[in-house]
Amino acid sequence: MDAEAAKFIGAGLATLPLLGAGIGIGNVFGNYLAGALRNPSAAASQQQNLLLGFAFCEATGLFGLVVALVLIFAV
Repeated sequence: MDAEAAKFIGAGLATLPLLGAGIGIGNVFGNYLAGALRNPSAAASQQQNLLLGFAFCEATGLFGLVVALVLIFAV
C-alpha cells in the first residue's frame, strides 16, 4: 500500500469520533428533553449535566478532527 493512501485511510479512521460525537449529542439532548417533559420541576437541576455532556461530545469530535489534520499535514 502506498504511504500516501495509508495516511488518508488513517485520517479517515481518526474522524470516526466525529460521528460518535454527533450521535452522543443527539442522545444527550433527547434524554434531557424526555426527562424534562416527564418531570418539569427537575429539568433545572439537570441542565448542568446537559451542558457537561454536550461539552464532552464536542471535545471528542474536535480531538478526532485535530488528529485527522495532523495525520494528513504533519506526517
